[in-house]
Amino acid sequence: MIITLKKDTPNQEVEKLVQQFENQNLKVNMITGENYNVFGLVGDTAQVDERRILANEWVENVQRIAAPYKLANRMFHHEDSIIDVGEIKVGGKEPIVIIGGPCSVEGNEMMEEIAIDVKEAGGSMLRGGAYKPRTSPYAFQGMGYDGIMCMVNARKKTGLPIVSELMSADKIDEFEEHVDLVQIGARNMQNFDLLKAVGKMTKPILLKRGLSATIEEWIMSAEYIMASGNPNVIFCERGIRTFEKYTRNTLDLSVIPILKEKTHLPVIIDPSHATGDWKLVESMSLAAIAAGADGLIIEVHNNPECAWSDGMQSLKPEKFKHLIENSKSVANAVGRKIYEG
Repeated sequence: MIITLKKDTPNQEVEKLVQQFENQNLKVNMITGENYNVFGLVGDTAQVDERRILANEWVENVQRIAAPYKLANRMFHHEDSIIDVGEIKVGGKEPIVIIGGPCSVEGNEMMEEIAIDVKEAGGSMLRGGAYKPRTSPYAFQGMGYDGIMCMVNARKKTGLPIVSELMSADKIDEFEEHVDLVQIGARNMQNFDLLKAVGKMTKPILLKRGLSATIEEWIMSAEYIMASGNPNVIFCERGIRTFEKYTRNTLDLSVIPILKEKTHLPVIIDPSHATGDWKLVESMSLAAIAAGADGLIIEVHNNPECAWSDGMQSLKPEKFKHLIENSKSVANAVGRKIYEG
């Protein structure tokens, strides 16, 4: 529910209204404009009597919102959210970030080599999987804590912020200490206990879309995180499951303008998992930038043929560099720039 107050409403009247709503167990978000003050009410607003609110002489208008998400809703937060990942800003009109790195961390030496390659190519962050959610229980499950420390060492060498996937709440302290951007993977998009737990973290969250999730379900997962106290959420589209078998998943680029209309949160695209084929990654990356993406997350490996996982969708460093160079002209065409550290 959105309540618009008259421009010259006295502060004491504003405070009375805030107290009234908080007494009804509603969270009040204040939006201040040049010619208006607006309350965004979050919670069970079914109990709120619109006529009673309108009877207040300082209330200009009352509007109910059909969408079930409030904190992520652009109606409550007109300006684009800018999310800080280390010293890098993501979202709005900030430069587009390009994240690169292997699907799985395979050791210190390998991670440092790829980190250096990613940085020299123009990448802005380093990705790597230390805890791997695999379909088969017999597949490589990741190096765990040792993998995280390999990424930490690579960050020391290059200065690149690190991105890695958190699978369970018992590893939160580890990620809070060591990881710059905490990824919630597609399989955990509706793990609501985990979402509430990361909502208590101070680190920003990269929320991947579930394998068959609707856009509203995805936004509601972001709402879980935000309602638990962490407003720093970045969406990541990684393709959804359809009847098509030519690609690993189907990349839904329409989510970029939709999310930017419905929410104020940044959107990053993962063309590697979406296509499952390194030959398609660059073209989908350029299309994502043209559609308004705030960033890309791309799998990069210096020897994909021998990668411990997802080698078929990983770019070699020279192809990653080629992609970044080609991205600059597309970004320029839509009034953006590629981040250059």
